[in-house]
Amino acid sequence: MNAALTAPDLFFDQAACGLMATDAHGMILTANASLHAWLGMPHGTLVGMRLHDLMPASARLFHYTCCVPRLQNEGAAHDIQIDLLRPGGARLPVLLQLVRQRDGDHEIDHWALFRAGGRHRYENALLCRSEAADEAREAQRQLDLQLRAVNTQLSAADLRKDEFLATLSHELRNPLAPMRSALDVLKIKHGNDDDARVIGAFDRQLRHLTRLVDDLMEVSRITQNRMQLRRAPVDMVALVRGAVHDMAPVMTAARHTLRLTLPDAPLTVDGDATRLAQVVINLLGNAAKYTPDGGLIDVELAGQGGHAELRVRDNGIGIPASALSTIFQLFTQLDTGLERACGGLGIGLALARGIVELHGGEILVESDGPGRGSQFTLRLPLIAGCAVAEETSTAPGQPAPLRVLVVDDNVDAAETMATMLELFGCTTLLAHTAAGALALAPTFLPEVALLDIGLPDFNGYELARRLRGLDACASTKLIAATGWGQERDRQMARDAGFDHHLTKPIDIERLRLLLQ
Repeated sequence: MNAALTAPDLFFDQAACGLMATDAHGMILTANASLHAWLGMPHGTLVGMRLHDLMPASARLFHYTCCVPRLQNEGAAHDIQIDLLRPGGARLPVLLQLVRQRDGDHEIDHWALFRAGGRHRYENALLCRSEAADEAREAQRQLDLQLRAVNTQLSAADLRKDEFLATLSHELRNPLAPMRSALDVLKIKHGNDDDARVIGAFDRQLRHLTRLVDDLMEVSRITQNRMQLRRAPVDMVALVRGAVHDMAPVMTAARHTLRLTLPDAPLTVDGDATRLAQVVINLLGNAAKYTPDGGLIDVELAGQGGHAELRVRDNGIGIPASALSTIFQLFTQLDTGLERACGGLGIGLALARGIVELHGGEILVESDGPGRGSQFTLRLPLIAGCAVAEETSTAPGQPAPLRVLVVDDNVDAAETMATMLELFGCTTLLAHTAAGALALAPTFLPEVALLDIGLPDFNGYELARRLRGLDACASTKLIAATGWGQERDRQMARDAGFDHHLTKPIDIERLRLLLQ
């Protein structure tokens, strides 16, 4: 081989296939080293030979009857198998690729020859790989179809879960509503007599049950990324003080000692006061639940590095090291027996973390192990220069002299609500159907209408629209009172013309404010 060959010449000469060129009469003009080696002939000896001299008689006949007509008519002939003769008569099976080109006045045939056996092995390998690729693509397609089907099923199951939770919440809240109203009536009438202890126990358990129902709905909203925060400046000092006050009956019943440390100055965060109070109450309730009777619970709020930092420490049962990383996961339980003994759905801490993270904060847990208590730390970013609106309330027993139309098909709920409103000094009138409410409104001239949504003839949304169309109710304050408490339910109430939306069981203090 000539070492002075240029790169193109070197590529031609050492190609993995036999390459040659012939004139229209079959005279070999050039041939590469690979073809010489296959035929067992010295390099350069093929030039000047006639191609037919390398073919047995059968190959010549096939060349004249098949290849030449194709070259003349189509200018090319592909995938033709013939034998070439080696010196001594041995045959070399090859596959031909022929292309005819014109060079001035001459026609040149360019040949590419592949060993038939090697070409077949190569093609078979390609075929196998192609078949394997097709099988892989089909398997992936089937997997994608299965995945889409599973995702569809999961989405449907998730939707059914949400609908179930919403329906469950509504069905639980409906009986809770008259219980709440009846209890509020008892507290007003008998709050200072010998029944106060029993009423207090009833109140604590009813509040606990209501919180469980609320937690179920809140967790559903968080897992579906549907929770919407109503942000405003919130003083964490006042919020923590209020949460401790709400949980005081629980602490007292368990004979816990609660030590509260608060700063003198406000610590203002940008947040949803209702949601944050829910977090703090969950942390306090968790400490109370997992601390044996007569335990010690420390609650400390301070400003630290631009954050409001709340620590809730207890000397309770503690948390194993293995559980610290999963304690905030939904439905996580420390110990099956303990959870059953103490109660709980395993959602409180998951809900707390979700709400805190929506506020741009964090919640951490520490414990030295079983029997050594635990500490939960809540951090929320502070804001500066914001005034916190002070809540106003009407003192108990100061009635608002209003005419209130109460519409609810649950007779117990309507009557207990009416009794409580009358203790506020209101004049009430009851209706148990939408049609009945429409018949009473023109003569009663209600200043406030408290409407249930699930009425037997037509729903409260339609009733609100029709009341708004009456001259007698043009300025009536419409309040939805319903067990349906999702954001879409509130939006539907606003669209129907309601001024306010209250979720059963109705908070008496919030209702009192709305009646002012």
